Amino acid sequence: MIASLRGSVASLGLDHVVLEAGGVGFACLATPTTLAHLRVGEVARLATTLVVRDDSLTLYGFRDDDEREVFLAVQTVTGIGPRLAMSILAVLTPDELRRAIRGEDLGVLQRVPGIGRKVAQRLVLELAGKLGEPHGEVPEVPAAGPDEDIVAALVSLGWPQRDAAAAVAAVSGEGRSRAEVLRAALQHLAAGRG
Repeated sequence: MIASLRGSVASLGLDHVVLEAGGVGFACLATPTTLAHLRVGEVARLATTLVVRDDSLTLYGFRDDDEREVFLAVQTVTGIGPRLAMSILAVLTPDELRRAIRGEDLGVLQRVPGIGRKVAQRLVLELAGKLGEPHGEVPEVPAAGPDEDIVAALVSLGWPQRDAAAAVAAVSGEGRSRAEVLRAALQHLAAGRG
């Protein structure tokens, strides 16, 4: 297994990063949280895991070992594969997931696309006691109108709520998908940081 990669960030996509290590470019699928902390040209370290299928080898990259371990644990649940595990981590931080499992909060789990009531119940049942205790506090996100879930995602990435709401308002427009709004808001915030 490839447990980690350290190298220069060659490129960033909406759902992946290419890390150049030892003259080889490794494409790693990653969550928006992980991608938001990477910059092209900078050296980065990702915790990784390689998923082997009959027809593919897919490398998944994570900001830290804890996120990788939660990714692996979630896949032990019946019916949860790598794609749905990545969706869970794209919507919930490891600590938010731990709290939802511990509190049997099906509503929080059902915020993840692809997770209905039955899958949420299975997550609670099969992960009870397996994820450990939360490591930190989850920021509270006040409501921010029709794009509140995008603002909440940006806040979970570490942006102040006020800045996240302003960025979403600045880039929202007719005809844009939620993914396009999220990507444009991340670019808007990154441009303001530089």
